[in-house]
Amino acid sequence: MKTSAIRLGVDIGGTFTDVVLENQGKSFSTKVLTTYAAPEKAIVEGLHQVCAKAETTPEQIEQIIHGTTLATNALIERRGAKTALITTQGFRDVIEMRTESRFEQYDLNLKLPEPLLPRQMRFTVAERVNAKGEVMIPLDRAEVETVVEKIAKAGFDSVAVGLIHSYLNPMHEQLVRDVLAEKLPNVSVSISSEVSPQMREYERFNTVVANAYIKPLMASYLGRLEDRLKAEGVGCRIFLMHSGGGIISIQNAADFPVRLVESGPAGGAVFAAHIAARYGIDKALSFDMGGTTAKICLIKNQTPKTSRVFEVARTYRFKKGSGMPISIPVIDMVEIGAGGGSLAHVDSLRQIRVGPESAGSEPGPACYGRGGERPAVTDADLVLGKLDADNFAGGTIKLHPDQSKSALLSQLGEVLKMEPVEAAFGVSEVVDENMANAARVHAVENGEDLSEYTMIAFGGAAPLHAGRLCEKLGVDRVIVPPGAGVGSAIGFLRAPYSFEANRSVYMKLSDFDPERIRSLLSDLKSEAIGFVRTCDAEADILSEFKVYMRYTGQGWEIPIELTETQAMNPDVTTYQARFEEDYTKLFGRPVAGMDIEITVWSVNATTQPEPVAPLTTLEQGPVVSPKCTRPVFDAAVGEFLQFGLIQRDTLEPGQSVSGPAAVTESETTIIVPASRDAICQPDGCIDIVARNRSETSGARKQGK
Repeated sequence: MKTSAIRLGVDIGGTFTDVVLENQGKSFSTKVLTTYAAPEKAIVEGLHQVCAKAETTPEQIEQIIHGTTLATNALIERRGAKTALITTQGFRDVIEMRTESRFEQYDLNLKLPEPLLPRQMRFTVAERVNAKGEVMIPLDRAEVETVVEKIAKAGFDSVAVGLIHSYLNPMHEQLVRDVLAEKLPNVSVSISSEVSPQMREYERFNTVVANAYIKPLMASYLGRLEDRLKAEGVGCRIFLMHSGGGIISIQNAADFPVRLVESGPAGGAVFAAHIAARYGIDKALSFDMGGTTAKICLIKNQTPKTSRVFEVARTYRFKKGSGMPISIPVIDMVEIGAGGGSLAHVDSLRQIRVGPESAGSEPGPACYGRGGERPAVTDADLVLGKLDADNFAGGTIKLHPDQSKSALLSQLGEVLKMEPVEAAFGVSEVVDENMANAARVHAVENGEDLSEYTMIAFGGAAPLHAGRLCEKLGVDRVIVPPGAGVGSAIGFLRAPYSFEANRSVYMKLSDFDPERIRSLLSDLKSEAIGFVRTCDAEADILSEFKVYMRYTGQGWEIPIELTETQAMNPDVTTYQARFEEDYTKLFGRPVAGMDIEITVWSVNATTQPEPVAPLTTLEQGPVVSPKCTRPVFDAAVGEFLQFGLIQRDTLEPGQSVSGPAAVTESETTIIVPASRDAICQPDGCIDIVARNRSETSGARKQGK
C-alpha cells in the first residue's frame, strides 16, 4: 500500500457522509448530508469538495476506501430483497425459535423480535449431515429442483441456504447452489458454509439469511457507485472496510455484504488504535459519537478487541439477546442510539428519554430548519451554547436556535413544566449518562477499570460530550485528534488489507490430532491469503492464528491467540498452557481435572501495517488567552459560564487552554469543561487532562 498515493476515504453515516483525501501527507476533509435515496450522490459531492481543497482532480486519485451503514440500516429497517431460506427438514423454524432465552426475565409482556423471514418464505429439503460431517441422509437432487420451482413461482430475488452441520461438510449446500444457478441464474445465492462456517445453527442461519437479504441491495449500490465514480473521471480500484477492521475488494464485499455491517464503526476503532500507538497508550477507550449512534470500544496494547458474534438491531432497550446475531469476525464494541440526531421524548413515567430513533439528515434536528419538529441532542447542544449557529459544519449549515427552543418546549417543556434551557440540560445529561452506563457495562463485562484508560474522542459530536463523559467515568485524560469529525474515514486509510477465515471443527485435547490440525489451519491460511491477494497481489502478508477453547460442558468458549509456530507445529501441552493462562486472567483460576475442547479455528491474513512513529508529548505550556467568550452551560456546575473561544488552527504545539473553553474548527467543537485543561500536542491532537492531574504534572516538572 503506497502511503504517498492520493487516497480517498469515504464513510456514509446516518446523518453525514464524511470524505477525506490524503495527498503527500496532507489531509483534506468535508462533511456532506447523507442522501438516502442515492448515497453515491453525497459521495460525489464530497469528492469534488475535497479535490478542490487539495487542488487535485478525481482522475489523480489512486485508491478509494469506503465504509457504509447501508447494510446495517437495511437490516434494521427491513428494506432488503425478497429472500427465501432453504434448510434441513425439521429446522424450518430455527430463526424464529432463536435460543429460547429471555433477554428480560421479569417482563411478562416480553415480545421477541420477528425473524427476518416469515415462515412462508422458509423451505425444507430432506437431508442430514451429523456432527462429525458424515452424511446420514443423502440429498435428492430431484427434491431440490421441486423446491427451486416453488421459489421461482414465488418470484424471490435472493436465496439463503443453511443446512445442519454444513460447516463440517458443505457438499449438500453446494448441490443446492448448483441447482439454483442452473434453474434461476439471475437470483442471488448465499450458502452458510461460505458466509459463516461455524457451529450453532441459529447464529449461522441468521447470518446467511442476513447476507442473502442485503446482497442484491449492496450489489446494486456498489455497481452504481463504480459507474458514477467512473463518470466523474475516477479510474482507480474501490475497496470496502469490513467489520473486522480490515479492507476487502469490492467484489468480495458484494459477495459477503454481511461483513460490512459494522464497517463504519470499525474504521473508527482502527483510527483510535493508530492514535494510541502514536502516544504509546496501552489502555485506550475509543469514543465515536456521530449523528445517529455512539460507539465505545476498548483498545488494549494498541489493538481493538475483536469478537466473532455480535448483534444488530437490538429492539429492547439495547439489551443483549434482543437483536439479530451475526456470526462474523468483528471489532467488539458497544453501540447505542446516542448521536447528535437522536430524538428526545418523555416516556410514560414522565422521564426524559433519548434515542434510539434519530432525525438523520432528512429532515434532521429541528435546528437544521428542514422540517424537523422534535428535539434532538444537537438542538440541546445548541441551546446550551456548545454550538455556534453561524459556523456549524464550517458555515455550510445555518442553525436556528429559535426552532430548537420551540421543539424542546413543545415536546418536553410543556409536559414537564420546564424552560427550554432546563429541558436541554435534561436531554444532554440523559444522553451523557446513557453513554457512561454503556461504557461502564462494557468495561465490567471485560474485567476492566476505566479509570486506568485514556479516552480518544472523534466523530462530529464526540468532542462536544467527551469532557463531561470523562467527568462521569472518572477518566483523567481525553485526546481529540486532528480530523476528529471525520475520524472513521481517516481510519479507513490506516487499515490493512485483511480477511479472517474460520471454521468449526470440534476437538478435545484428549483426542488431540496434530496432523488434522496442521491440515485444517493450512487450508484456512490459504483461504484467507487468497482473499487478501484480490486486493494486493504482491504485498507481504502476515497470518494470525486463533482458536476458541472451553472446558468440556461449558456453553461458551474464549479466544486463544497462537503464534504461527505454535499453530502450525501443534503440541497439546502448549495449547493447554495457553488456554489455562488466558482462562486464569479472565476468571481467576483454571479448573483442575476437566478436559478442554476446541470449537472454532481461525486464521486472519493481513498486510503489514505501516509503522507508527512514536510521539514525544509536551507538558502544559503557555496559556492562550481567548479573544472572545460565549456563555456555555457547564453540566458539572449546573449553570452557564463564560467559555473562552479558541480557533483550533491558531494553536501552536505546547500552547495550552484553561477550561472553561471551546476549541472550534469546521467539523466539530471541543468543549473543555471548567475542571480540565487542554494542551496542543506536536501532531495537532488536543490533549485534555483533569486539572488536578495537570497541576501535579506541572509540580513534578518544577521539582516540587
